Amino acid sequence: MGKTISEKILAEASGQKEVSAGQIVWVQVGRAMMDDILGPRVEIAEKLRELGNKVWDPEKVVIISDHYTPPASIKQAEIVKFTRDWAREYGVEKYYEFAGPCHQVMAETGNVIPGTVVLGTDSHTCMGGALGAFASGVGSTEMLGILAVGQTWLKVPETIKVVWEGALRDGVMAKDISLKTIGTIGHAGATYKAVEYMGSVISALPMDERMAITNMAVEMGAKVGLMPTDEVTKAYLERIGVKDYKVYSSDEDAAFCETYAFDASALTPQVACPHSVDNVTDAGNVREVPIHQAYLGSCTGGRLNDIKMAAQLLKGKKIHSGLRMLVSPASKPIWKAADEAGYLKILAEAGAVILAPTCGVCVGLHSGLIAGGENCISSSNRNFIGRMGSKQGNIYLGSPLTVAASAVTGHITDPRELLQGDPTWVN
Repeated sequence: MGKTISEKILAEASGQKEVSAGQIVWVQVGRAMMDDILGPRVEIAEKLRELGNKVWDPEKVVIISDHYTPPASIKQAEIVKFTRDWAREYGVEKYYEFAGPCHQVMAETGNVIPGTVVLGTDSHTCMGGALGAFASGVGSTEMLGILAVGQTWLKVPETIKVVWEGALRDGVMAKDISLKTIGTIGHAGATYKAVEYMGSVISALPMDERMAITNMAVEMGAKVGLMPTDEVTKAYLERIGVKDYKVYSSDEDAAFCETYAFDASALTPQVACPHSVDNVTDAGNVREVPIHQAYLGSCTGGRLNDIKMAAQLLKGKKIHSGLRMLVSPASKPIWKAADEAGYLKILAEAGAVILAPTCGVCVGLHSGLIAGGENCISSSNRNFIGRMGSKQGNIYLGSPLTVAASAVTGHITDPRELLQGDPTWVN
């Protein structure tokens, strides 16, 4: 019987010839990532002292202050300072601050390496699966053990195969693929399973779009979301200077616990409605919902291609009166590239406010909270009650194009309504 990508990576990480779904294995961790919100300040600093006060390998530890940057209160500033000081004390040189959401920073800095185990104190660490790594979120207690010994135990997950064939229509993006998949499988349908995305549509996507899909695998309960390492992956890795890695692919006779097949040519822009990511419908079905805030950003929908698409739609247009649009690029390099390309200027001229790269808006910590009775259309990854501010507010998730279109009209809008007849549009 053949093996899946997950089985092959975990066999290598555990020093075994092969492993199978359901086994418990003790694995070597390639990279351990902590952020400011669930990092050293949460139990780890105190307990590590009790365990000997030593990090197993500072070179393999990455710390990113992203949720509380820029700090909006004295408490947030103190947490960031604590995180910064802790990294310095323990010799962790891979410390990043004001750099952007941790998952994007991890990828850009070459800390997500194909064929390795990458674990982080944030559930969307699974985004790293777009680069062929077994990347997953862990709790602070698990991270404490990893910091002490560089290993942890994992159950080898079963794998769900998700196949996308066909061709995406104009106005449809990877975020729509992600939402459609989640809506079909359900918020708990992939609990502690690997989800492997494949097919001609996935192969044709640029890395920006691929990351938007694997980022949200956890919204189905998945342990990890994976994509094959192909020429697109290799070109991205070469660009950021990653050269030494192993490539794994699932065997033709590998065992998958479930298979889902989708036709991309039938896909329309999707929206996840309050208060669950799997509460998905066609954007046109919620057209009457008024919007008070449009958010373009986060580790899910703030990459360069996302900003480019939104700018292309908004060029020469104005956002709806009384509506605010916030834009937070997913990293400092993306902010700079979007600025140099003129995308941020286009968005600003349309009426958008350009923010620093941060997790603050997405998780409702600062920079753009919503009030009771307000509706936000967001390119981020969660729409839980109170996620972005008031528990009486509502969050709708859509693609960057759906966010941009809704910002123009003032209500949730299928972006194709604005793109029809536009001779300059290039998807």
